Amino acid sequence: MEPYKKHESIAALMKRSNVDTDQIIPKQFLKRVERTGFGKHLFHDWRFNDDGSDNANFELNKAEFAGAKILVVGDNFGCGSSREHAPWAIADYGFNTIVSTSYADIFYNNCFKNSILPLKVDKQKLHDLMAEVADNAGVRFVVDLENQQLITPAGNGFTFEIDTFRKDNLLQGLDDIGLSLLQSDKIAEYEAKHKQTYPWLWS
Repeated sequence: MEPYKKHESIAALMKRSNVDTDQIIPKQFLKRVERTGFGKHLFHDWRFNDDGSDNANFELNKAEFAGAKILVVGDNFGCGSSREHAPWAIADYGFNTIVSTSYADIFYNNCFKNSILPLKVDKQKLHDLMAEVADNAGVRFVVDLENQQLITPAGNGFTFEIDTFRKDNLLQGLDDIGLSLLQSDKIAEYEAKHKQTYPWLWS
């Protein structure tokens, strides 16, 4: 998992609420077990026309939002089924920060396991951020995880709270597997003792 670093990025606006995981990554693309390769299918039914061409009316197809790492969205993002492919697709597409008023609990927790920072703001703050992006398509925000700040040119930024454990994992790029590997010496020691105590299990 890539460490989350302080960055300045284009903020993309998707003014939609109740975006569920089947809209984020439709079920017909859930055929891979790796985390990669899902970005090209992100929001597939909205991004593409029936003939496979880009839908010019879909927000993220705007040229001004190309390369955005920050996604500003409506309420209740990531609702629906619990598929972890949804944050996989978001991260693979290139987003590492989401700003919304609320998230489905499972999706929210999965974000932290995939180098995505899901920020929660109140309705007024979200309205102000959306207005800033809408009025200045291509505007760049700064996200400083270490100091827990999001900064915008128009002054609509904010400080945010985050669990210390999750913050440290993001900064170090540690997912559940990475955390386990930090204990590799202890794991090896336990296996050696277990093999000595129960040798017939290892024959």
